[in-house]
Amino acid sequence: MTVLLTSDADGVRTLTLNRPHRKNAIDAELWEALRAALVEAGEDRSVRALVLTGAGGAFCSGADISQRVSGAHPLYRMRTLTEVTLALHELPVPTVAKVTGIAVGAGWNLALGCDLVVATEEARFAQIFARRGLSPDCGGSWLLPRLVGLQQAKRLALLAETIDAEEARALNLVTWVVDTGTVDAFVDGLTARLVASAPVALAQTKALLNEGAEHTLREALASEARAQAVNFATADVPEAYAAFAEKRDAHFTGRWAVPGRTAGRSEDKT
Repeated sequence: MTVLLTSDADGVRTLTLNRPHRKNAIDAELWEALRAALVEAGEDRSVRALVLTGAGGAFCSGADISQRVSGAHPLYRMRTLTEVTLALHELPVPTVAKVTGIAVGAGWNLALGCDLVVATEEARFAQIFARRGLSPDCGGSWLLPRLVGLQQAKRLALLAETIDAEEARALNLVTWVVDTGTVDAFVDGLTARLVASAPVALAQTKALLNEGAEHTLREALASEARAQAVNFATADVPEAYAAFAEKRDAHFTGRWAVPGRTAGRSEDKT
């Protein structure tokens, strides 16, 4: 059985965790497949948005603790989890978690690592680590305080409570809660809007927001100035202006629009 399903449609790549018999608990094979798939998605310019979801009515029940543990030191085993988390966080395209059923432990933190989270009404969430004698991983200790504040983060992590989709939304851990029957159409519409946007500008915006919590205002302003310089070097800015003037939808490509040097021209002297 293929543990990670990959599909592409209209610029959207969907990665589906496919171990439904274990509620998509992630074993060593799936961790490796997920790492490779995220790196590949980041390098594929045809991918304009990414959806992470699970098969069989569950998102992910966390790491598969039923799997036989190898003799390697836990720090080495954790390296793959670290690389998956960073690859997801640093992916230059918008990411959407489509959560049906349970999302617990590392599975929930993978969802939180996405830029947007769409959950169905029956979705359930838990930072289950404390019940397993463990502490949060996959970025949970970094993500939770930034999303809900320190006190609520401690409540979720220390008590390992299970919360429903509506409470998760109230805590800013879910972006939208939708009916199960409409979740696919909702995510399709959402990703279509993302794909229609300027890809370079979205990548710059995502990076600015991710970095902003760690920056001073002065540092953030400097980063914004650099990002705008990158944006103005694409064909998307003049296309947006033209579309506005012509009262039509813009067609964004992310194409580099700075003229190159004339062939045969000697290098400038300094």
